[in-house]
Amino acid sequence: MKQNTILWHGEMTTERALTRRGMSFLSSGIFWLTAFLVLPSLIFVVLSFAERGVYGEVIWNFSFDNYKRLAGFSSFGWTPDYLLILGRSVVVSLVTTLVSILLSYPLTFFIASRPARNRFVWLVILIIPFWTNIVIRTYAWFLLLSPDLPFARFATFLGFIPDGSSLYPSAFAVYIGMISDYLPFLALPLYSSVERMDWALVEAAQDLYASRYRVFMQAILPQTAPGLTVGIILTLVPTMATFVVPDLLGGAKYMLVGNLIQQQFGTSRDWPFGAAISMALMLLTLLSMRIYRRKGNTVDII
Repeated sequence: MKQNTILWHGEMTTERALTRRGMSFLSSGIFWLTAFLVLPSLIFVVLSFAERGVYGEVIWNFSFDNYKRLAGFSSFGWTPDYLLILGRSVVVSLVTTLVSILLSYPLTFFIASRPARNRFVWLVILIIPFWTNIVIRTYAWFLLLSPDLPFARFATFLGFIPDGSSLYPSAFAVYIGMISDYLPFLALPLYSSVERMDWALVEAAQDLYASRYRVFMQAILPQTAPGLTVGIILTLVPTMATFVVPDLLGGAKYMLVGNLIQQQFGTSRDWPFGAAISMALMLLTLLSMRIYRRKGNTVDII
């Protein structure tokens, strides 16, 4: 069959040749995603239906027992322990993301309002935590929350903790560690949108006597929505699976789903159950992002 000749950037070619050229450009990316995302996910799906042997080996007898166990069903009856861990992980992730949003807006507006020659310094200060391993940053909170420093002394003065006690291990310490570690993931994408804002729209809204709430919802939020969306994704997804911060600052009393997965692939050597938990975490993450995108596309800005 004769191919129609088309002009593409000054070159005479055909649709088939353009398709082949496009596929050649995409092939490396498709291979990368297939090798490091699709295939490992498929392996985890298959592994989640297998069984654990007596000595930790994988027995390829497929069943839904791992998912039933995750739902709380066992030979001893039903228990909500695993569901509570999943729910707690979602709550911690949502709270961390929400607090990071509330802190990032004033922070990014402050940086954007600085003289252009000084913004680089403030951005460097913001990303300095990335220069240190997350384990070291988390251990630093041991010192900051210790009994002899002002945070614990002030909490003791308010009657929140006994005299001579530290603020860890506790849920408060987990939230503090999570927010401090993941705040830059939300602030940096948001700053990129704040820096490019059209302030004429904000001034126009103020000239029309709009309230501060309406100015933010109609003039600021739509312009910063792209950076906010990226920041929420970069914060929500990793906080759902983190295990270092709750393991160190929460102790054994505050287990999240990341700690549960690490336990299955580590000390317990129950890889099939760990794969089932990983699949549940992946579904929770995708569901959270789906709800966020749907609400973001359907909610009218008042």
